[in-house]
Amino acid sequence: MQLTRYGSVDDFVAEAERYQVAREAEHNLLLGICSAIRADAEALWERPYFVIVTDDSGGIAAAALRTPPWDLVLSQIDDLAAIEPLVEDSTLHDAHIRGVTGPKIAADAFARRWSQWTGRGVHLELEERIMRLSRVVPPTPIPGSWRLAEDRDRALLGQWWSAFADEAVPEAPRWADLAAVVDRLIRRVDRTIYLWEVAGRVVSMAGAGGKTPNGIRIGPVYTPPELRRRGYASALTAAVSQDQLDAGRRFCFLFTNLANATSNRIYQAIGYEPVAAVDQYAFEAGPPL
Repeated sequence: MQLTRYGSVDDFVAEAERYQVAREAEHNLLLGICSAIRADAEALWERPYFVIVTDDSGGIAAAALRTPPWDLVLSQIDDLAAIEPLVEDSTLHDAHIRGVTGPKIAADAFARRWSQWTGRGVHLELEERIMRLSRVVPPTPIPGSWRLAEDRDRALLGQWWSAFADEAVPEAPRWADLAAVVDRLIRRVDRTIYLWEVAGRVVSMAGAGGKTPNGIRIGPVYTPPELRRRGYASALTAAVSQDQLDAGRRFCFLFTNLANATSNRIYQAIGYEPVAAVDQYAFEAGPPL
């Protein structure tokens, strides 16, 4: 196995995109992060890390990237021999890597080998499922309608963006400048935010970003606790998905938390189909290796 680092997102995409698009749903996060970097490189906190592992025949065995301080993101890895060079190189590149996210088998193997290599503990932080939609099944009509987020929604977006993160990924890093994040959302730099409004009141939020060659990732989807179980998230997610299909996308993708039976049920009811399991591991912090 041969590992190669890439100094730019363009070089990485030129080499890896064909491999990733062959399994576009499984690789939608990798593809989407690359498209987001191309759209707004100034949003990066630190220099990103891009690597590809090739086998003895020169074919791609694995691809991975990291945009610190976020997790290392893995591609589908069919030959787990590619894990060894990935663990060694990514850890030498940054001994403070927070964790890994990827297809279940690959992420599990990486986490185990990382723990052996570093002597530090790991724990399974989140079990998810990638889902894909190509046709929307309209939900039962409810009051209200969707609109795009505007400048007047800044305060609400900041509150809900943070609330979603606190609930869905409580251990993940937080943004150094939330106001700048909201500004990019309002300007639709790499993500569009949709809102569901009832009688002038915004009751739910959903995003669309992380473009792939044939699709886009839906998320985050957030409704305040006091407004849940009224069909707002279903209606808005269906509307966002349909709007993206109408814009020419072949697919919409999203990640669901396997522990949240409600969200899994409502997404499948509007046309999303399970594709692959994804695990997210958090790594124990420690001194430089």
